[in-house]
Amino acid sequence: MTRSALLITGAGSGIGRAVACAAARDGWYVHATDIDHAAAAETLDRVRQRGGHGTSHGLDVTDAAAVAQTFSALDAASVPLRGLFTAAGIDSGGASHELDPAVWRRVLDVNATGTFLVVQQALEAMMHGGGSIVLCGSPAAQVGFAAGGVTAYGASKGAISSMTRTLAVDYARFGIRINAIVPGPTETPLMWANVPSADVERMRDQVAREVPLGRMAQPEEIAESVLWLLSDRASYTTGSLIGCDGGVLAKSSISV
Repeated sequence: MTRSALLITGAGSGIGRAVACAAARDGWYVHATDIDHAAAAETLDRVRQRGGHGTSHGLDVTDAAAVAQTFSALDAASVPLRGLFTAAGIDSGGASHELDPAVWRRVLDVNATGTFLVVQQALEAMMHGGGSIVLCGSPAAQVGFAAGGVTAYGASKGAISSMTRTLAVDYARFGIRINAIVPGPTETPLMWANVPSADVERMRDQVAREVPLGRMAQPEEIAESVLWLLSDRASYTTGSLIGCDGGVLAKSSISV
């Protein structure tokens, strides 16, 4: 079987790193990218420890020129790009009536525009050989969070949902499948980005009680769903938002 390459953004931690390690197990040639190149390099070390192969790159997904340059560098590996997972993202915000427009723009720039810039390059690379693209969505695209303050994040993930569907239709004729994974509460640095360190344990317990399955996910659990979408096992799945959320979106808050 000809080896195929998978590029991962946000591969330096969390779900991105878990996908990189699982991809190595499944035989992908892994391109680990992250704005923190040292973190991406550490992920590549873990890939190699699992018998995998690949490269690491520092990448700011909001920089169109840097994204194009990174994709150009992939040619040196001589392994055709057939997979993309876009895990790069940030969560910053607050009450909307007080939200700094610069914060709004930064969240949309990273989560929505940054995803588009990477997808744009991947589409061109896959036009003549097909492939599978998995974007990273969120329940915040469909429902409001009780804790509030995630208007910018929710809007950015709403863009991901729309992008998934429209791109899937546009590029199906080229043999490119495009889906999104919708993770629930997951033990990653991003999960606690806006929570004071002293409150993390209390919030972890509270969140676990609110998830129907009664616990948070580990990044490796989300990774398994991503690898399924990337693989030929999902050969007839495109334009879908696949929930891996412990039942969060199925649950009503009304108890009577």
